[in-house]
Amino acid sequence: MADNKPKNPSSSGGDGKEKEKRRKESILDLSKYLEKTIRVKFAGGREAAGVLKGYDPLLNLVLDNTTEFLRDPDEPFKLAEDTRNLGLVVCRGTSVVLICPQEGMESIQNPFITQDT
Repeated sequence: MADNKPKNPSSSGGDGKEKEKRRKESILDLSKYLEKTIRVKFAGGREAAGVLKGYDPLLNLVLDNTTEFLRDPDEPFKLAEDTRNLGLVVCRGTSVVLICPQEGMESIQNPFITQDT
């Protein structure tokens, strides 16, 4: 007996294009920062800088010669001048909040704040 029900296009009977798994492309292209010093901010407020040795699509990072920037004990949201050397570090991508190059980094004014004159 023939089955006249419409087939679901996502089922295994769909065409070849539907079968292909859609790969998510990474938003960041970190390949241009390989072997260069980057600064990374993590969830929870930690910050570190090191030479990017490797990464994956989940933003897991491998940093070498890593230095952690310690927080001020009196003001937890302010960085102190103290640092500590960590060496080779694997950073879990789910905790990475921000990645930026160490060289050429400068603060800019927020363009969304209206200036009172």
